[in-house]
Amino acid sequence: MSEPTKAPPAAAGRAATKKELPEHFKAYKHVWVFIEQERGQVHPVSWELMGAGRKLADKLKVDLAAVVIGPPGEAVQHAAAESFCYGADLAYIVADEVLGDYRNEAYTKALTDTVNTFKPEILLLGATTLGRDLAGSVATTLLTGLTADCTELDVDADGSLAATRPTFGGSLLCTIYTLNYRPQMATVRPRVMPMPDRVEKPATRIIEHKLGLVEEDIVTKVLSFIPDRDSAKSNLAYADVVVAGGLGLGSPENFQLVKGLAAVLGAEFGCSRPLVQKGWVTSDRQIGQTGKTIRPKLYIAAGISGAIQHRVGVEGADLIVAINTDKNAPIFDFAHVGIVTDAIRLLPALTEAFRARLSPHSRDRIAS
Repeated sequence: MSEPTKAPPAAAGRAATKKELPEHFKAYKHVWVFIEQERGQVHPVSWELMGAGRKLADKLKVDLAAVVIGPPGEAVQHAAAESFCYGADLAYIVADEVLGDYRNEAYTKALTDTVNTFKPEILLLGATTLGRDLAGSVATTLLTGLTADCTELDVDADGSLAATRPTFGGSLLCTIYTLNYRPQMATVRPRVMPMPDRVEKPATRIIEHKLGLVEEDIVTKVLSFIPDRDSAKSNLAYADVVVAGGLGLGSPENFQLVKGLAAVLGAEFGCSRPLVQKGWVTSDRQIGQTGKTIRPKLYIAAGISGAIQHRVGVEGADLIVAINTDKNAPIFDFAHVGIVTDAIRLLPALTEAFRARLSPHSRDRIAS
């Protein structure tokens, strides 16, 4: 008789694999947030990250710093001053004429030089087009780790950054650590973190760092700036009311029911990933981990099953109303109101009911 098979030994935990932090990294302290601005406008994700950074800094008992990079002038100074109203203890400014337009080479040089000089332990950037481009090159230059598109940030018992993000196509959530390198870097998409309250505060500690880069050193040249003609088409991320549809609608024609309800409510409309893959809706309307993250006051989801990759994009909504024929659909696990019925029949009825009760002026107030 053969002996029973023994269970394999339990996998060693993270603590068992952690090495001692190299001596030269032990001087790295404080939490930094890169304040993204273009043409004088700060991207709202920067203030959202200030709120998240404030929590991390408080847990670590260190300072929270804002890093503002751009051309000399009022816009950079104002962004730095404004960061104190969102929780900053100090702000770093790198102002130079070569930073007038975003170019990867110049901004990477500016941010890496500042990091190497002042040594933060955590560096957060928004997962925007600009932020993703910059974060990757900065992490590569600094030879450190970067966790992209995080949905949650925390610090563990030994002070390491715990960055959680979806993986395997959004079917699982994993927490990633950068154990033996500094700074620990992460990007977070707009609207993933709540916007902190703005509290009027004076700008106290501002440190200016000289770049020492001349135009001739930069390969890329900006010839002109042409705004995206489609940039105003979709405002999903910052809409107060969103109506979205999924495969449960059955056909592209039925998706018009979603648009109709959104129009009556004065809302934005969106969709789940399969509808973009089928070509029913354009990608700028996709909601979820691989699309837009939203935090509306009201989210109506019609015919959407609610897979994890969609859930992480909507669970910040104040009120989620789910309509689905499948009573076991995952979306009912996190929706605040669930309606088990055919969305194709319910959406026209909802549209007519709202049209009858709402005046044109009250549509602007529906979220409240």
